[in-house]
Amino acid sequence: MQDVHPPAWLRNGLVALLLGVLLLAGLIVLQPFLTAVAWAAILVYVSWPLYERLVRRFNGQRGWAAFTMTMALAVILVAVPLWLLLMMQREGTGALSDALALLRAGVELPQPLAAVPVLGPWLQEQLAVLGGDRQELGIYLAALGERWGQWLGAHAVGLLGDLGMNALRFTIALLTAFFLFRDGEQLFQESRQVLRGLLGNRVQAYFDAVGNTTRAVVYGLLLAGVAQGFVAGLGYWAVGISAPVFWGAATALLALIPFGAILIWVPMALWLLLTGYVAAGIGLLLWGMLAVSWIDNLVRPLVISGVSKVPFLIVLFGVLGGLGAFGLIGLFVGPVILAVLLAVWREWAATAAAGSAPAAPAAPAAPDDLQARG
Repeated sequence: MQDVHPPAWLRNGLVALLLGVLLLAGLIVLQPFLTAVAWAAILVYVSWPLYERLVRRFNGQRGWAAFTMTMALAVILVAVPLWLLLMMQREGTGALSDALALLRAGVELPQPLAAVPVLGPWLQEQLAVLGGDRQELGIYLAALGERWGQWLGAHAVGLLGDLGMNALRFTIALLTAFFLFRDGEQLFQESRQVLRGLLGNRVQAYFDAVGNTTRAVVYGLLLAGVAQGFVAGLGYWAVGISAPVFWGAATALLALIPFGAILIWVPMALWLLLTGYVAAGIGLLLWGMLAVSWIDNLVRPLVISGVSKVPFLIVLFGVLGGLGAFGLIGLFVGPVILAVLLAVWREWAATAAAGSAPAAPAAPAAPDDLQARG
């Protein structure tokens, strides 16, 4: 009896369906850990040149090099946020005490600021509302503190659960980073071979888009953020603000989000103006607009667009849209998604242009050929 084989298109369709179901099931299983894996991949990608140096130092022993890099990442990712939290607690407590003391004593808007049309009277009215009835202000602050205490008490279990989940994700990210360091090169080669079998040689353009955009966004965001934090810290130190290093670090952290640095230096400048340091406040405003924002408006677009060949507007939409859709990881995931879409669009456009191009005209026959034909 002769065996009956199904047609090739049916076999291929069943294999594709099976792979699609397995891929969907795998995503469902890994869904709680996708963010941690994505963070691990970004950290490994950014620090890969340093890892390769360590591999050479360890005479090619990738396991020890991966372990060393993973421990270094763990120390950095724990020590820096811990330092920021401790400094934030100390500086935040001091700033709140100063603000309350100023409100209790009564705030008088400086004359140069009060003379500004529309803005001056509005600010003076708001300060009068805040400092008008000090007893009522104290009652309001006490009620606010009580409400916060009740909220924390009601959500204590949820907060502890979130803390435990974040600790688990952090551990998973570090564990993933170790294996990506050790086996990442082999995994990358296998992924490229599999995708080339599915998509053909065009997959190289997609890999280039992902790599270039990730590198550009990471370097652009980090370098611009660090530069903005350093420049802003110099301004804080120059006008006499306490803990300029901490506020510079806070500025660098918020500067990861485009136009986020203004959330630090603008309130700082306004506080100086309200407390009577008019020259320092105006100077900090000018420094922020001319120096700090200049980095955000010029350096970041040049770095990102120059490396990735992706228009900065698309990167900006990717950063802001990714931040809203995926949280902090969206700062990097959003631009990469749009960059791959742009690469696909450009490839299709080039293919369509090549397919619709008119055929080249035939070369005219030589005179000898015409005579021979005659």
